[in-house]
Amino acid sequence: MTGGSLQARVVVRRREGFRLDAAVTAEPGETVAVMGPSGAGKSTLLAAIAGLVRIDDGFVRVDGDAMSSASPRRHVPSAQRSVVMLGQEPRLFPHLTARENVAFGPRAHGVTRDVARQDADEWMWRVGLPGLGGEHPARLSGGQQQRVALARALAVAPRVLLLDEPFTGLDPETAGELRAVLREQLEATVSTALIVTHNAVDAAALARRIIVVEDGAVTQEGGVAEVLTLPATRFAAAIAGTNRLVGVAHDGTWTMRAGDATVRLAAADPQSRAAAARDGTPLAALVRPGSVHLSRAVGDTWTGALRLAVEPETGSWLARVVRLEQTPAGARVHTAEPAGAVDIPADAVAALGLVTGAPVRLRVDHADVRLLPTASGASAPGGQ
Repeated sequence: MTGGSLQARVVVRRREGFRLDAAVTAEPGETVAVMGPSGAGKSTLLAAIAGLVRIDDGFVRVDGDAMSSASPRRHVPSAQRSVVMLGQEPRLFPHLTARENVAFGPRAHGVTRDVARQDADEWMWRVGLPGLGGEHPARLSGGQQQRVALARALAVAPRVLLLDEPFTGLDPETAGELRAVLREQLEATVSTALIVTHNAVDAAALARRIIVVEDGAVTQEGGVAEVLTLPATRFAAAIAGTNRLVGVAHDGTWTMRAGDATVRLAAADPQSRAAAARDGTPLAALVRPGSVHLSRAVGDTWTGALRLAVEPETGSWLARVVRLEQTPAGARVHTAEPAGAVDIPADAVAALGLVTGAPVRLRVDHADVRLLPTASGASAPGGQ
């Protein structure tokens, strides 16, 4: 089977004042990752494409056929769209066996019982569950249930497959196995798919393009490598695993005001276009959390440290801890004024006495700083 093409511009208004206005396209056989913070409108976008939510404006077309349209008003029921949506929960029929769950869709489309069951066994083999067709969902693990759900979705040969965070709730090993199965089956069936995810690994492993949705609008769109290398917003930078700080060019450096202090960073390449930008030109500084060196600042409190602080040299600034979180390699320290993240070993948290509100000194070598032009003039600390 081969997936269909998708063209959509979805406008949905909610009573609480939220407005989604996002456009997305996918070529036949293409996988597109939709990424964004919680509440950005990603799930609403998929639900509108699936026909589960009516649009207030715009259109949804699959292979050129109008599924939804504001003018003229049209709304094809979800069951008639050949668009299948798979979410975080497998939602298998508990009274049916795994084989019967997979065969359910084809049977509903007129396929004979014997053929549907044979095809279901084939799909069970494809997703790595041979011999488990006779088991009921309650006897399967969460990862196995999600594999059955994937087989059920692909068994009906949808023109577009929508995946809304399908790996959420699975342990890393199971998620990795299912990711590999999904990639293999999307390639084998040449399926067109949109996958909502918070995980850059999912995007890199499965998708050709990324669409970033924030506060109901598309803020960046491009190839996976392009978006992860040149993130246009702080959220996109977080996906890529880097800090993105917005300031302006000044005397060949990147400069920003953070509270009462000034932060300056020099570029790794002083001959780059960004480093040579005219004073006042908006610039984004990209610095990986692992490249930032953190030490405890003088003074027992943030205000005390400010009183004792001197104007820092380029590549060094004062900040305060706002949050600590565990990472597989240690701890990530989130700071404010300016907003950023620093990765340190777990034992360093205790050794430095880091707690919320603690003042810290951050240092970055110029070789670890990448400056990029930005179309936005916003220069607030931690801005987009």
